[in-house]
Amino acid sequence: MKVLLVEDDGKLSGLVRKGLEARGFVVDHCENGDDGLLLATTRVYDALVLDIMVPGRDGLSILRQLRERGATVPIILVTARSALDERLDGLRLGADDYLTKPFYVEELAARLQAVLRRTVGAPAGMLEAGDLHVNLLTREVRRAGGAVELTAREFALLAYLLRSPGRTFTRAQICEQVWNYHFDPGTNLVDVYVQHLRKKLGDADQTLIETVRGVGYRIRAETAPSASG
Repeated sequence: MKVLLVEDDGKLSGLVRKGLEARGFVVDHCENGDDGLLLATTRVYDALVLDIMVPGRDGLSILRQLRERGATVPIILVTARSALDERLDGLRLGADDYLTKPFYVEELAARLQAVLRRTVGAPAGMLEAGDLHVNLLTREVRRAGGAVELTAREFALLAYLLRSPGRTFTRAQICEQVWNYHFDPGTNLVDVYVQHLRKKLGDADQTLIETVRGVGYRIRAETAPSASG
């Protein structure tokens, strides 16, 4: 589950990021609302966690603009204030949930899982391709009925590709979305991780993850007749 955290309190954001990543989330963080809106509109996230009071655009402004643009990504608002009117404003604008500081990271993680469960509509938030089944909430991966153990980064890479079967992703796109940094033409990082995935998934013949020569990688569309999430 990839999350964007917009929070200007350095100590709090560090604790939240560390706590979420320990629970298997991939977290992008920024301290400014303008940067938050840019990231939310140019990258793909499973959910957003927005502090209402941040420099630049505030959390409510980001929420309003995203909803006006038709974005349906789940959004949890966070604030140090507990005024009822502010909570209602956020919910009216389309927030999916609300947390008042201070809060436990365990509660935030549970609420993120809950909003994803409601959003995807499936009981477990599944991505599927042929005999491959990926549970976004429990992070379980199974192929042909057998469990597959993946690292957090391998899981993030697989989920990213699975969200758009048949679509070719360049190595630069994969680096930016999965590793959060600009692609270095001299690195073979993406290729190495794809090889790891293929080995663990029993995909030596590339019937699942296909190499598009000179471009990048994709999930073969014919292996993914349906995908939810």
